[in-house]
Amino acid sequence: MYQQNPDPTGSLLLSALLALIPLVTVLVLLGGFKWKAHWAGLTALVLSIGIAVAVYSMPVGTALNSAAFGAATSVLVVLWITFNAIWIYNLTVESGHFNVLRRAFSSISDDPRVQAIVIAFSFGALLEALAGGGGPVAICSVMLIALGVNPMKAAALALVADTAPVAFGGMGNPITVLGTVTGLPAEHFGAMAGRQVSILAVLVPFVLVLIVDGKRGVREVWPIALAAGLSFGVTQYLVSNFVSYKLCDIIAAVVSVGAVVLAVRIRRPAAVPVTVGGGSSGDDSLRGTDSRRDIAVAFAPYAIIVVIFALAQITAVKNLLEKATTKFAWPGLHITAPNGKPVATVYTLNLLSATGTLLLVSGLLSLLVLRVGLGKAVAIYGRTIRQFSWAILAILAVFALSYVMNFSGQITTLGVWLAGTGAFFAFLSPVVGWFGVTITGTDAGSNALFGTLQTTAAQQLNASPFLFGASNSSGGVMAKMISPQNLAIGTAAAGLVGKEGELFRRVFGWSLLLLLLMCVLAYLQSTPILGWMVP
Repeated sequence: MYQQNPDPTGSLLLSALLALIPLVTVLVLLGGFKWKAHWAGLTALVLSIGIAVAVYSMPVGTALNSAAFGAATSVLVVLWITFNAIWIYNLTVESGHFNVLRRAFSSISDDPRVQAIVIAFSFGALLEALAGGGGPVAICSVMLIALGVNPMKAAALALVADTAPVAFGGMGNPITVLGTVTGLPAEHFGAMAGRQVSILAVLVPFVLVLIVDGKRGVREVWPIALAAGLSFGVTQYLVSNFVSYKLCDIIAAVVSVGAVVLAVRIRRPAAVPVTVGGGSSGDDSLRGTDSRRDIAVAFAPYAIIVVIFALAQITAVKNLLEKATTKFAWPGLHITAPNGKPVATVYTLNLLSATGTLLLVSGLLSLLVLRVGLGKAVAIYGRTIRQFSWAILAILAVFALSYVMNFSGQITTLGVWLAGTGAFFAFLSPVVGWFGVTITGTDAGSNALFGTLQTTAAQQLNASPFLFGASNSSGGVMAKMISPQNLAIGTAAAGLVGKEGELFRRVFGWSLLLLLLMCVLAYLQSTPILGWMVP
């Protein structure tokens, strides 16, 4: 039995600095030395195991077993989702309907700045709302590339866009997890998060336009960017607070697309040459018209996803799917928290209710609509897995790293150290979530790691636990774009495996800037200045 000790050195500052080493290593190797994600992840994993054993006195076998548990968890939580999401996309390409989809988006506007908003922000938000798990980054990247955007820029756009919807991604899963680990009403966390990320949503389309065309782009298409961001943010706030946090991203994404279409009709941007690279936007596949039936078939796979996930939320259906779920204690992994309570080391094998399985079912149903034979579909699936190559190792390594840091107590050390900053912790609260998503790659994972710590710190500081808990989730979304596993997914989808470091450098500045804005917002919400925003 291994018991965690948040301060193994006797100096909380020294313990925190040692616990930071694996995380800093990942950031430096990716950003400074431009290492490939799998080598950066594996190096950080080795360091975290070494610190767990040498500093935290964790048995070597327990440390290695923790890594195995994390890697196994990533199979269902990330890989299974991403494989099936990209498989569905590849099916549309193979059947020829992806060109129809491209023309449908081009019909809204042939301006790449507007297309970046519609695809990466609005359509990406819909995908995030339904599945998450890297699917939006992968699918939106390849869609933008197909429209003529440079692959590296397309991956950067998809990563930056996948921020505002993440807190409510996967049918609100991060918020649900937050309620589960803290024992507090998830609806209150959802309402509070809706009063934070909805403000961020207004800004994201402007950032995308800046990436595509700089200041000139903002001057020329700001009304469209404002229409997209404002409609999404207002809808996200209203639905998360007064309807259901599980549905807010779906509704906000649809409203956002409608707002962009209306804005383009009212004020179409002047046609100017915008350098996006690639040069494929003028090919024959973007010419011609499609029948309503062709367009319906092209969008059918995504409509099927919406229907399948909606059905899976029905209580009777959900209970039926959960009957196939198996939970078991991970063999040989026995850990207790500093207070002596057992740390959950239960592996959940939810074969039928898993997001990836629902995507697989959606893909199988799409075969009928797209008229793709089963044999060809299997071949495409094999090609999809090969497409990710080294990215698979990167994802396994990063999840293994996160679980070693969590089970050894390194994560707890960082949280306790930051919580010791007193009232200033309100400013740092989003930073904790940012660290969590950087390590785990998911907002739900970050909330599982730090949710209880956030609410405990709030109680000690006589602050709102819903503010601190939601800030963990809202701050975490800004790390989605720099997490090694999401960088690996983005480069794999864009055909840039091995260039994760370069992609990291492109988005890191935006991650820090948006995080700073969220930190300021969370701090002001903890004071009388914006305290009225806290439910």
